[in-house]
Amino acid sequence: MSADVGDSDTVQAGPGESGAGGPPADSLGAPLGSLDTAASPDAAARNTGKSPATLVHARGLTKRYGDFTAVDRIDFDLVRGEAFGFLGPNGAGKSSTMRMIGCVSPPTSGTLRILGLDPVANGPAIRARLGVVPQEDTLDVELTVGENLVIYGRYFGLRRHVIRERARGLLEFVQLSERAGDKVESLSGGMKRRLTIARSLINEPDILLLDEPTTGLDPQARHALWDRLFRLKQQGVTLILTTHYMDEAEQLCDRLVVMDAGRIAAAGSPRELIVRYATPEVLELRFSLDEHAQAGERIGSLVRDSGRGIAKQVEVLPDRVLLYTSDGVAALAAIRASGLAPVTTLTRRSTMEDVFLRLTGRSLGD
Repeated sequence: MSADVGDSDTVQAGPGESGAGGPPADSLGAPLGSLDTAASPDAAARNTGKSPATLVHARGLTKRYGDFTAVDRIDFDLVRGEAFGFLGPNGAGKSSTMRMIGCVSPPTSGTLRILGLDPVANGPAIRARLGVVPQEDTLDVELTVGENLVIYGRYFGLRRHVIRERARGLLEFVQLSERAGDKVESLSGGMKRRLTIARSLINEPDILLLDEPTTGLDPQARHALWDRLFRLKQQGVTLILTTHYMDEAEQLCDRLVVMDAGRIAAAGSPRELIVRYATPEVLELRFSLDEHAQAGERIGSLVRDSGRGIAKQVEVLPDRVLLYTSDGVAALAAIRASGLAPVTTLTRRSTMEDVFLRLTGRSLGD
């Protein structure tokens, strides 16, 4: 690796990295700060009666911007070693919640404790123990892959040999060891995301915040990134992520909340939410354009007449008809027996996308 950090054991901040200008900003735009060792999370947890295994504790958490309420009295707890997801349409309050957890936006009201600490009073101490993967990469494209990790490690006051050892291990973990000496600008989008994750882990954070970690990646790159994140979870790293990809939430999250209009509409594991808000299967039917509307009406009447024995719910979309059912094969047989002949049929299991759309609707938000 070509990057170097000088001869002294303790890395010193360079010009413009401290002093009147303040320490460099992290990916959420706040000063990183150094860990306040006097403010021990475990000690704070004992003082408040909270178990140190609860890394984030929120009750009645609220964020307002003037007259607008972005987050409206939400409650949740995040325990050590789990992957926790925030889902919701644009404007649901996900980003505002993540910014409060990242200690870059103070709560308006309510209780928020992170690592047993108050984010308003102990923001620098908390930020020093967080890793952040922003939606947009903030890598220095003029530096090499290795230099990006080494210089980021400087911000945490890590010793030279610690930075180098961690950088080597992290590049191996994200499968970029052979690119350590290459400039960042030569990397693909998936490689840059993996490097951003490696960089976020240089301080061995207690919590890793990931904002839309796979946005803009092709399917291969997404699955490669999922593999790295799943391995992190297996190693005990605590993940908090926002995502618009429902399959990503199912793959990665142990628990999640679905937010809408600043509130939590539902909470639980992906499987629990699917069982609670969806049906085991969904039958998708497509008809010719001139038959679509009439077919949707007939299917709705058929389901009502059967006392919902065919399906629990029917949804007529502009391009297809959805039947939420416990048995897609039996539902299709009943549809055909009624004289309807769909052009195409698809029986699939219910997913988090079905849950998400049921809870938040299909119309586009602002």
